[in-house]
Amino acid sequence: MKVALGQFVISSEWQSNAETCQILMARAVQAGAELLILPEACMAQDGSDADGVLRLAQPLDGPFVSQLLTASRGSTLTTIAGMHTPSGDGLVYNVLVVVRDGRLIAHYNKLHLYDAWEMKESKNVKPGSEVPPLLEVAGFNVGLMTCYDLRFPDMARRLVMDGADVLVVPSAWVKGPLKEKHWEVLATARALENTSYLIGVSACGGRNIGNSLVIDPMGMAIAHAAEEPALIFAELDKTRLAQVRHALPVLENQRFARPQLRNEQDA
Repeated sequence: MKVALGQFVISSEWQSNAETCQILMARAVQAGAELLILPEACMAQDGSDADGVLRLAQPLDGPFVSQLLTASRGSTLTTIAGMHTPSGDGLVYNVLVVVRDGRLIAHYNKLHLYDAWEMKESKNVKPGSEVPPLLEVAGFNVGLMTCYDLRFPDMARRLVMDGADVLVVPSAWVKGPLKEKHWEVLATARALENTSYLIGVSACGGRNIGNSLVIDPMGMAIAHAAEEPALIFAELDKTRLAQVRHALPVLENQRFARPQLRNEQDA
């Protein structure tokens, strides 16, 4: 499967970001990609206004998603992009949307909110309550995670135990001391400990690091962007995946049960 990673500087104007997304979608199609991953919250982001997500949010049937759906028609490309949607109680969800051939085929409300490094995402964002469903793309099972989710190994392991071959992590990874190192170490660890591919795409510019990457099941980086806007590509190989899982059968050898959300355990 050929995958495309599109990192860009997210503005506070959704129309400008939607145009960028559509350009990247067209370039990915032209290059023969089957999966395009765009950053977290790429619909709109205002780093100068902590409460801006409340003002910028749109429903799933709003104009941003509508433009992505229109751009996706007539193509087999699967596109994953981030946005905020109203939760109905004065807060918003941090959402990944998945579009293909004019249809919204899935969405995921971010589970782990970024209440760290003196930031408090939960002030305005409501956490999701469900593990995201797996997506089938070109014969691969794809599991969705968002940014801060990368720091929680149980989530990655749950998705892989559910059948994921690929972990996709759209992000707006915030700059800070050693943060680029954290991004690379965590992405590598999640791929290697689960013998899965991992695709991490971060916004760039301003407060975000860029550095989008693809890690293979043996923990090797097979594609890596720098800090500027970019569209990069990588090939994922089912044979490589099978070979690594045969040589390093950690999923067969594990002794722990399948991780569950707390609300799943209570149900």
